[in-house]
Amino acid sequence: MSKAAKAPEPTFEDALGKLESILETMESGDLPLEQLLTRYEEGTRLVKFCQDKLSAAEIRIRQLEQGAEGEPQEHTFDVVKTTPA
Repeated sequence: MSKAAKAPEPTFEDALGKLESILETMESGDLPLEQLLTRYEEGTRLVKFCQDKLSAAEIRIRQLEQGAEGEPQEHTFDVVKTTPA
């Protein structure tokens, strides 16, 4: 048996929420350098996770949106950027 059960993978929404929380904490300016580095490392892992999920979703959408002859139909995806309030 394994030493520890592997934690379930977070959802995209959970990861994005955690990333936003990390960003708010880092922007507060209240953390010591070592904790900032730890949060930064965690944030970079979450960004990679979210990018991978979005890439997989885009591939799946492309597979689902094939034309009648089975030819893929190219669609562009608009990226919505939000700015902190």
